[in-house]
Amino acid sequence: MRFIAHPTAIIDDGAQIGDETHIWHWTHVCAGAKIGNHCSLAQNVFVGNDVLIGDNVKIQNNVSIFDSVRIEDDVFCGPSVVFTNVYNPRASISRKNEYRETRIRRGATLGANATIICGITVAEHAFLAAGSVVNKDVKAYALMAGVPARQIGWMSRQGHQLDLPLEGNAYASCEITGEGYSLAGNTLEQESK
Repeated sequence: MRFIAHPTAIIDDGAQIGDETHIWHWTHVCAGAKIGNHCSLAQNVFVGNDVLIGDNVKIQNNVSIFDSVRIEDDVFCGPSVVFTNVYNPRASISRKNEYRETRIRRGATLGANATIICGITVAEHAFLAAGSVVNKDVKAYALMAGVPARQIGWMSRQGHQLDLPLEGNAYASCEITGEGYSLAGNTLEQESK
């Protein structure tokens, strides 16, 4: 099965779209975009030319993914998430040669209306609260909130907040899966089975 696109979607020739990806109403995918398998691009999404999207990515309504954004597998982008690609834009000055690459790592969640300033990395399974403005790199499993976003906790791979301090040496398990997580300093790692 190939991808499925609503009749109102615009998919430019050359776009690479994986199997069983669904593209909904009024979405535009540019020619150079590469989108993986089993993705969902909801209503009114824009995907630029120099964009890579992995497998099983969910992009909700009104998200624009501009050039130089890289989204890995299993990422959730809530409604109206904002990506940027120029740090200091001016309408009268072309800065296309100054795009900064933004990376969203596997399993991250970007809450509704979160804004991602260009040039940063949101690490694996991080969780950005709705309305966050993220202007620096985010650690794996970190729960971020606010303007500018700051870390307020830790999240499990399943998406549940872990009972852990922000730093120190501690252990917690996910209340849903029982998976263990070890905190060493300010780095959280999932324990291998």
